[in-house]
Amino acid sequence: MNILIKNGFVVGDGGVKKEDVCLSDGKRVKATAGIAFDKVIDAAGLYVMKGFLDMHVHLREPGFEYKEDIESGTRAAVKGGFSGVCCMPNTKPVCDNPAIVRFIVEKAKEVGVCKVYPIGAITKEQKGEELTEMYGLKRAGAVALSDDGQPVGSGNIMRLALEYAKTADILLICHEEDKEIAAGGVANEGYHATIAGLRGISPVAEEAMIARDILLAEHLDARVHIAHISTRGSMELIRAAKKRGVKVTCETCPHYFSATDELILSFDTATKVNPPLRTEEDRLAIIEGIKDGTVDIIVTDHAPHHTTDKFVEYNYAANGISGLETAFCLANTYLVRSGAIKIERLQELLCKNPHAILGIEENEGDITIVDINKKVKIDKKSFVSKGKNTPFDGWEVYGEVAATIVDGVVKYERGVSE
Repeated sequence: MNILIKNGFVVGDGGVKKEDVCLSDGKRVKATAGIAFDKVIDAAGLYVMKGFLDMHVHLREPGFEYKEDIESGTRAAVKGGFSGVCCMPNTKPVCDNPAIVRFIVEKAKEVGVCKVYPIGAITKEQKGEELTEMYGLKRAGAVALSDDGQPVGSGNIMRLALEYAKTADILLICHEEDKEIAAGGVANEGYHATIAGLRGISPVAEEAMIARDILLAEHLDARVHIAHISTRGSMELIRAAKKRGVKVTCETCPHYFSATDELILSFDTATKVNPPLRTEEDRLAIIEGIKDGTVDIIVTDHAPHHTTDKFVEYNYAANGISGLETAFCLANTYLVRSGAIKIERLQELLCKNPHAILGIEENEGDITIVDINKKVKIDKKSFVSKGKNTPFDGWEVYGEVAATIVDGVVKYERGVSE
């Protein structure tokens, strides 16, 4: 297929310039009079970016298809501008063996919406007790390993995991939570949790585990990636470690730079997420880390749930936010439009850096076209994802994905996913 994207502002590593982009069979080519275009997209006033890659998504299949499945999740992804997603292993059964990895790879190919890269578990059944067969998971197609949703509580198991992952040359993505310090909390420890009468989770529950894993990675000269950081203290630990040369990278999510724990006063369980929404001080510290390069990537931690998992008392509700379809507009509003970063930096966070960290080659046929000036109201009823659990319903923000192209094929255009 030959596609012409004309009149757009193309975001490159060196800046933004107005030019046409031509794709032929998924490759960028120079426009010539001899090319017959199958599709012409007029991108006047729009920005043409490289396709986004989300390193942290819960597609739920196999086992929890009532929450989400690979088809609905990938359709939500392309609507959100993502040409690729990495899916976490907390499925049923857990993605802790090559057979499950291969199932996900084959099912994603069958669905054919966007690229799907499985992430295998670090420990069997994510119990934190026995390591998985890392080489086998990698050979089957896993691009990283994580017990996300659960921490690796044992320091010795984590040390062994880092040693084996270094040998296998595969990245560990760590959910950082000291369960004993968290002590069954459901919201950020502090003023708003106290007013709401909800048990708090100290930021130290996150920070203590980050400190442990940074020290282990430094001692072993191993790579480690810290998932969904949410606190000022976490940011300071990672910033200091990077200055020392530790091989640590990290991610954060739109809800940690767009919202605070004040939202829990509504008792809307869509605000319940792990790590929890934090304070305004933490929110600003996350933005500062994005500005100065401490934060490597932005992920959604897309965690769709059925209403039966959320329409219960706050203490019993499942953790998670359905984030694929709101990530770009929140990042554009609170980072780019606010002046914190330029759109070139946002492209690094959403495309260049996740590809580099995972060792996945960027595909020039993956393109996301965005309207950064479009004012929109978030409407969860319009979500393609089965999960409508978002605390941002009704928020007025700026930014909309106009089109997503995967391997040179248009998979989404405003209002329609292929």
